[in-house]
Amino acid sequence: MKTFTCFVCKSFLLGLASIALLSGCSLLPSLHPPLLTGNRAFIAYWPPTQTNQLKLAVKDNIDVKGVVTTAGSELLAKTRAPAEKDASCLAIARQRNVQIVGKANLSEFAVAPSGFNEYFGTPASPLNSWRKLLPGGSSCGSAVAVASGMADVAFGTDTAGSIRVPSAWCGVVGLKTTHGLVPIDGVFPIEPDHLDTVGPMGKDIAHTVQGMDLLQDGFAALYAAAVAAKPSAQKIRIGRLTLKGTDREVDRAVDEALAKAGFQVIPLDDSFREEWERAKEDGNMIAAAGAWISDKEYRFEMRVAARTKSAIRAGQIAYATGYESAVARQAEWQNTLTGIFTNVDFIALPTVQTPPPPIPPNLKIGVIEARVLQLQNTVAVNFAGNPAVALPIPLRYDVKVAVKRVQSPAGAARNSLDRQMHDAKVAVTSLQLIGPRLSEAQLLNAGRLVEAAVKNEWGKPRGTMKSAGRAVPNLR
Repeated sequence: MKTFTCFVCKSFLLGLASIALLSGCSLLPSLHPPLLTGNRAFIAYWPPTQTNQLKLAVKDNIDVKGVVTTAGSELLAKTRAPAEKDASCLAIARQRNVQIVGKANLSEFAVAPSGFNEYFGTPASPLNSWRKLLPGGSSCGSAVAVASGMADVAFGTDTAGSIRVPSAWCGVVGLKTTHGLVPIDGVFPIEPDHLDTVGPMGKDIAHTVQGMDLLQDGFAALYAAAVAAKPSAQKIRIGRLTLKGTDREVDRAVDEALAKAGFQVIPLDDSFREEWERAKEDGNMIAAAGAWISDKEYRFEMRVAARTKSAIRAGQIAYATGYESAVARQAEWQNTLTGIFTNVDFIALPTVQTPPPPIPPNLKIGVIEARVLQLQNTVAVNFAGNPAVALPIPLRYDVKVAVKRVQSPAGAARNSLDRQMHDAKVAVTSLQLIGPRLSEAQLLNAGRLVEAAVKNEWGKPRGTMKSAGRAVPNLR
């Protein structure tokens, strides 16, 4: 009981510090307009010279020889020397003479889950043509570059969801790779020892496979073998995880997509959900501490955004209060997932609990950052080190659904944000599939089956999607 109480206190302290610091810093007005114009997907863009070749965007926390790696920061853009060599993850792309079309925008130092960047500007999600929506972070530019067609494939980084969240909120596919599979030297770090990964993003599964083949030599053959082994969904077992607080239309979209594909769907029980929530707290603790570990030298810099410095200070609290104990629980969580994967092939849940909200005025961005941390269903996967894919699926709204009211001390602010999210309706949400370590090929094959199953369902009214799936009793 004492251990549990201590854990709750530390989690509360971290959350309180994050909200207070991030919200407080948001009261500071912007002193300059955003540097970038247009869709702000790229910090540096080089128009393609060969229109029939694959176009690759590289997140600007990954070194490209001869180019300054800004990590989304005014300070680094103005003071850092160009990279002396490529990051190791670009080796295959260079060997194959792949056309790199630019360095993609991101949240400063990759620490903001919203995708907001005050200096370079925030690239808006393309899911709504009349209202600017948050793209998700931190790989916001990579997602928007792919969604807009400026790149066929993008490389992003994922520490707590930074590939999958923007993929979800921009309607593209994103793959978080197994920790340690893709080399990360030459990548601006957050928490490389336990969380940081590099992965591909594409407009569909086929392009994401191409991207992964540029990160892991021989991946195309692994994927072909996975397709041959499981050409249909009927023998694939999916553990369905449902989480409290999820928009019920998003949950329904996930269930419809799984049913349409024809998987064996096995509900996961409350005990696993509780373990998941604890892993989420631990993962967020380690990720927050990573901002302090990697970025503490910038905490007093004038040309670093106030909200970024607040995240660094919140990381200092996390590092002092809960980092070591969270790391100590990592093996236990990894063992829990290993046990689950003896009974199912993959775990399925929404990538994010709601659609993207509108980009708020600068005064409210701190509140949004704290809210997005709670909405993303991603960091528990990073905490385990397992791979996961986020892929777009159709979202249909029931117009009779009312916005849920939350009565709490922070209820008014949260209700306002939840209403914005509900009002900014989009036709897309995202399914996240999680697999055992080194199952990237099998995950993308499962994604292929979902993609094929829902391809004719976009824009149809609710109730017309036919189910091909089978449900079996609860697991655990």
